[in-house]
Order: sequence, then C-alpha cells, then structure tokens
Amino acid sequence: MAKETSEHARPTQTDPSTQVPEPTHAERARTLIHLGRVGTLTTQSRKHEGWPFGSVAPYGLDESGAPTFLISTMAMHTQNILADGRASLLVTEPEATEDPLGAGRVTLMGRVARTPDEALASVRERYLERYENASYWVDFKDFAFFQMELIDLYFVGGFGVMGWVTAEDYLAAPPDPLADAKAGILYHMNADHEEALVLLARAASGLEGNEAKMTAVDRLGFHVRLTTSEGFRGVRVPFLREVHSPEETRAVLVEMVKAEREKTKS
Repeated sequence: MAKETSEHARPTQTDPSTQVPEPTHAERARTLIHLGRVGTLTTQSRKHEGWPFGSVAPYGLDESGAPTFLISTMAMHTQNILADGRASLLVTEPEATEDPLGAGRVTLMGRVARTPDEALASVRERYLERYENASYWVDFKDFAFFQMELIDLYFVGGFGVMGWVTAEDYLAAPPDPLADAKAGILYHMNADHEEALVLLARAASGLEGNEAKMTAVDRLGFHVRLTTSEGFRGVRVPFLREVHSPEETRAVLVEMVKAEREKTKS
C-alpha cells in the first residue's frame, strides 16, 4: 500500500520548474469530509451474503475527524452493521453535480460500531451542532450513535489525481483553513475579478486566455479553468505565501495582481 507522505502533492509534470505546491491528498480528503454532510454508506448485506448494500447517510465527525452516524436499528444498513461492521463511506464535493468525474471524492473504509459510552457525550454534541433537526429524534429508543474506526482511504481529486491515504495521515491532517470560506471566495473572484484571474493564470502558465473561472482555492494557491483558443485549460496558481483567512487571501491576491500589472506596464 502506497503511503501518503507529508510533502505537498504535486501534479504529474515533466518539467520540475513548473511544479506548483498543493495540499497533500490527506489534507484534501480531510477538507472534503469537513465540508460534506451526506455520503453513501455501503455495508455488507445480511440478506445477500457477499453483496454490498448502499444507503444515503448523513454523518458527523468526532474530535479526530472520523465519521459518526445517528441511525435507527430498524434501518437495513444498521442491521447489516450489527452483523458485520465492515463498511465504506463515499463523500463527494458539494459541486460534484456540475462535473462529477472532475470533482473531488473520497472513500473511507473501516469498521462501524456503536459509540462507546465514554465518547457518547462528545459525539452527540458535535453531531447535533451539524444537524439541529436531529434533536427531534436523537432520544428515540430505536436510534443510537455509531462511529467508524478508519482502516484506509482512497482519494480522487479529479482527472489523474488519485491515491491511497493512510488512516493515520488523514486523522493527523487538519481541514484547510479556507475550507469554510471557499464558496464565498470563489463567488467573489468569479463575479467581480475575472480579468485578474486571466492575468494571474497567464503569469503562472504562459497561456493566453479570454475567460477564467476560479474552481478551487486553498492555503497554498488556487485552480483556474482558463478558456483559450484551443479550449479549456486547467491552471494551478500558487500564492506568494501561505494564507490562513479570507483577509489574508484578499491581501495576497491584490499584491499578486498589482505586481503583474506593473510588469505589463514596463
């Protein structure tokens, strides 16, 4: 099994000088799970031995980032889990419907079992913070909290970006600091600063484009879908320095655009 390293994951390129730092697969998987709310829970069918059984499953996260579930003993997936705890949870990016094969997704594999008494209060509190409506049925006698003990993960970041991530690396990786602000940053840049995105994409790649859309952003940089005379091209643009907030992101983008505009004047 390939072990995910602590180095920044890099795109496959033949010219080392063009390689751009990116978050590791572990960081990207942890961020995706942090942002997600619902996944496909696949359990071992009790009725049809050896066959997988898929269910829609809202999930919470414990303090370490492992998935938790509030499920009814009447549900088929719960009955499957009680007979055989081996399961997987597939989570995709919220915007995956626009380009499902180009979007990120992660499959978490592990064993699901009832949450032990000593962890119950914390799991309950964190779950209800994500799903306030669950307070209406959390105390029903047939409902109980379960959690997944992670064994392994497989991350796909889009076309040609994929790999196994160890449970240890995933649990040690924090969500990206821009995760919760990502949607707002993308909306603002795409609505108000397309010309700046074209400029920065050209500076990073040398490609000439007439339209650009920011498709992802993280602490190290962002991705742009650039429209050129030869069609769409994906460009990774690195930040001048690591950022940790929307305010820092705005400041570094302003600095980068200003520097590139000065170059074009000279």
